Parts: sequence; C-alpha cells; structure tokens
Amino acid sequence: MIKFIPLAQVFDVRNIVLREGKMPPGQPRFPSDDAEGAFHLGYFDGDKLVCVASFHPETYTAFPGKAYQLRGMATLEEYRGKSIGNQLLNFAIVYLRGQKTNYIWCNARKKALKFYESIGFEIVSPEFDVPGIGPHHAMYLKIQ
Repeated sequence: MIKFIPLAQVFDVRNIVLREGKMPPGQPRFPSDDAEGAFHLGYFDGDKLVCVASFHPETYTAFPGKAYQLRGMATLEEYRGKSIGNQLLNFAIVYLRGQKTNYIWCNARKKALKFYESIGFEIVSPEFDVPGIGPHHAMYLKIQ
C-alpha cells in the first residue's frame, strides 16, 4: 500500500539503501525535505515500510514549467525487482499530474538509470560525480 508519509519515516530506509546504514538516526536529510510543497511517499508491505521517495517543487534549468524534483528514492534490497518502486513513482506521477505539474526530474545514480528509463525518464545531462556517492545523470520525465 502506498501512502503519503511524514518526513521522519523516510530516514531509516534512506540510510539503509542510500548510505549503507552508516549515518546517524534522522539522516540522510536533504535541505529540500522541508521545502514548501514537498511531500514524501512510502510503500508498505503490511506494517513494514519498504520503499520511500521524496518530492519537492524545483525546476530543472533546461525545462520551463511547473516541476518537482524526486530525491531519496530507496527500496529495501529484498523488495527490489517486484515493481514496488515503479508503483510508487506511478502513484506520484498521477498525483502530480492532478497538481498541474509539467515534469519530474531527478539526479539518478548510474546504477539506477535502467530503472528510471523503464518508467520513461530520459537522461538530460552528462555524467557527473556526487562526492562520496558516485556517478549520476540528471533525468527528466514529462508528465503533461
């Protein structure tokens, strides 16, 4: 089941998946987590939170219109390959389309490019390195 969740619920899954469990409680926290208009989604298997993603209003320099940036998408390893991330992103797309949003973009880890491409995202930047995390590309998905 997919739900809108409070910010505090995203940290454990983010830390396990995105930072290999090396961060203190309440991390990783992004400056955009508290931005006006930001929201956080979670996918639950029963009572267990297994996938999270955060969205905040932010345009990408190359594209005009109303936009949201996707950040901190993370699925617990044992739940990958079961379309959970796909379902969560499609939920967000339908919600954002209803909010008259034109597109979603993200800075995707190189190893996640195929996942985002399978949903329809396109690579819109050269590869760049996020220090301490690794190679990324900006990706874009037009939603209306």
